[in-house]
Amino acid sequence: MYQLRDVTKQYRRGKETITALAGVDLTIGDGDRLVIQGPTGGGKSTLLQMLGGLDRPTSGSVELDGVDMARLPEARLTRVRSESIGFVFQSFNLIPTLTAQENVETALVPLRLKAADRRERAAEALTSVGLGERLSHLPSEMSGGQQQRVAIARALVKNPKVLLADEPTGNLDESMRDEIMDVLETQWKEHGLTFIMVTHDSAIARKAPRLATIRKGRITVTENAKAA
Repeated sequence: MYQLRDVTKQYRRGKETITALAGVDLTIGDGDRLVIQGPTGGGKSTLLQMLGGLDRPTSGSVELDGVDMARLPEARLTRVRSESIGFVFQSFNLIPTLTAQENVETALVPLRLKAADRRERAAEALTSVGLGERLSHLPSEMSGGQQQRVAIARALVKNPKVLLADEPTGNLDESMRDEIMDVLETQWKEHGLTFIMVTHDSAIARKAPRLATIRKGRITVTENAKAA
């Protein structure tokens, strides 16, 4: 479970101080699906970075299972990210010279698995997102939707507790968006993940069980009992 208490994040821009998050309090239970929405510059991606241990708050605490990630030494924080948190981004972030299987295997390198185990788990992860016949394809040989499936497989291959997605459908057309959301929701249900997603897409937000809206660094959470 995540527990955020009075999380504030400020940046310096020249002589100006920018407040990206302003005293955010938020609880996210195990297995929750939360969508984060709000205007550009409102703090959405900053909040996701805090949840992923990619950035630290200026003040406040970001606890995952009772451990405050804001105060962990960098080496231990890196281990938490490597073992417990999967990331999916809008731009896929695939290595162009590696095959789909090799791209997925990169997520397992920090876990120090044997090469044969990495190959097997990567193949299984790609099969689970419908790419079992594309293991040897390079990113340039796949569509945008297929590349995002590779990115999802890479995020899930280490069996994380949490899946964080930052605009994962932002580069896709409407039909491909729906396919990727089906993949993400299926993985969320099958693996019991805590799934947190930033999106500007209101069609996606309307289907979320919980919606966090951020404006000027402040958060409002609403529940949707009718959501899937």
